[in-house]
Amino acid sequence: MSDFDAEREANIARNKALLASLDISVQSLGIAPKADKSKLQARPVQPRRPAKRAAASPLPARTTRASTRLKLPVVNPNETPAQKKKREKEEEDVRKKEEDKRLEAEERERQAKRPRHQDLDLTALTDDLDDSGRSTLRSTFQELLKTSNPRRATSQDAFTCDADGTDQEAREVTDLKKRLEKMKVVARAKVCQDRIYSAAYHPEKTKDIIFFGDKHGQLGIWDPRAPIEGEDDDDEAETESKENGQYWRLQAHWPATSKSSISSIKFDPNDAHSVFTSSYDCTLRSLSFTSGISREIFATEGNTLIHSVDLPPTGNEMWISDSSGGLTHLDLREDKSKARWHGVSTHKIGTVSINPANPHFLLTASNNRFLRIWDARNFDILKTLDDEDDSKIIEEFLRHSEDAGTCLRGEWEHGKAINSAYWDPRGRGIVSTCYDDKLRFWDIDRSFLNRPSKFPTSRPKREVSHDCQTGRWLTVLKAQWSPNPDVLPHVTVGNMRHSLDIYTCKGELLAKLSDPKR
Repeated sequence: MSDFDAEREANIARNKALLASLDISVQSLGIAPKADKSKLQARPVQPRRPAKRAAASPLPARTTRASTRLKLPVVNPNETPAQKKKREKEEEDVRKKEEDKRLEAEERERQAKRPRHQDLDLTALTDDLDDSGRSTLRSTFQELLKTSNPRRATSQDAFTCDADGTDQEAREVTDLKKRLEKMKVVARAKVCQDRIYSAAYHPEKTKDIIFFGDKHGQLGIWDPRAPIEGEDDDDEAETESKENGQYWRLQAHWPATSKSSISSIKFDPNDAHSVFTSSYDCTLRSLSFTSGISREIFATEGNTLIHSVDLPPTGNEMWISDSSGGLTHLDLREDKSKARWHGVSTHKIGTVSINPANPHFLLTASNNRFLRIWDARNFDILKTLDDEDDSKIIEEFLRHSEDAGTCLRGEWEHGKAINSAYWDPRGRGIVSTCYDDKLRFWDIDRSFLNRPSKFPTSRPKREVSHDCQTGRWLTVLKAQWSPNPDVLPHVTVGNMRHSLDIYTCKGELLAKLSDPKR
């Protein structure tokens, strides 16, 4: 021991003796003991163990590897020329058969990596589920089919913030805060195997059914309040870490890799009896709850990724945004070959949103930092250009032509790339999420929407600071409007500090929902 260590030990001993002689404890000095973190932090949810299946018949013993030299047939040194010719012919036939098998295996492997364009039934979608699991999934679909849940329209004058309606809006805000204060976590489960990219809440009022799309093309369907069959309730110590409800995993898009991430989920606005999913496998599929069949309704050419889809309240058409900066109009009553593509940006369009009150007004958020409002009725003006499919020519036209105002009605440049932008259920408000760590809120004047020319101003009403730096390993944050038309329009967005932030249409914070114990 060095002289320094010896002196240090001596000082420690003297201090302990001094405290003991004065009868002073650590607690009396006002120093709180360290908290037990195990009681404050939630245990990660434990995935449910799959049901035990019947033991399969044992596989035949595999042959061990052998030397290629030993595999060669033993040649009779005394064979005649005729015998030699016959032996060589047999060996050549064996080589051809082995080569054919190898080529067939390679072709099957290539096919397994390609997107599936054919119709898929529940058996093909749920290869990992047994007959009992498929039966419960069909029963859940049948319950959703009992009632029709069309998307309800909201009046543009609802919750108008004028002088006469100030008290009414204040009451709505107070009532919404009270309802949010009563919310709590009631269920948890690992619904999908990989990172969740998109989610949608089914509008059925009698059941809570949530759909999730994950990184590898898997569509998870979760009934969080459903009882779990065969659950053992004896172990109460792990009740909080167990999964709740029932869920089913459907491989809606293929291959099961990051090339098939589900980018958006939308329900049929007519009755919510089918669900649309878009994926990075460049396909758009529709799953019918009535038939249980998933069919492809659209596919892009080449490697153009589909990032977002939206439908108007009528549900007869669809707008699709892609990675090449284009918007595709698809009429669901016609063949998919008649879909019309419009190049409107030189960069990826992350989201497209249809105005529910005026479906010809489209809202786009792009990596070129511009939020733009388009009048789809005047997209034909782009046909007059020399090359209507060249996005650079279109961008130049939008910048310098006076006629562009009939097509591009409004725009606002953000500080960085925009994650998302959506119309509210009234068709007046807009919220955007941007990588410059800002949420922006707009309240578009109704008179602007009725004018045939460009909006006088597109300046947002309010900007709210919000950390949007999710990094590489988290799904980007996208502020979403509540589709409920009976309450004040409000948005929900994830927080990097593990909470859900809820804002009014004016950008005022209503609540931060979090439960560190769950």
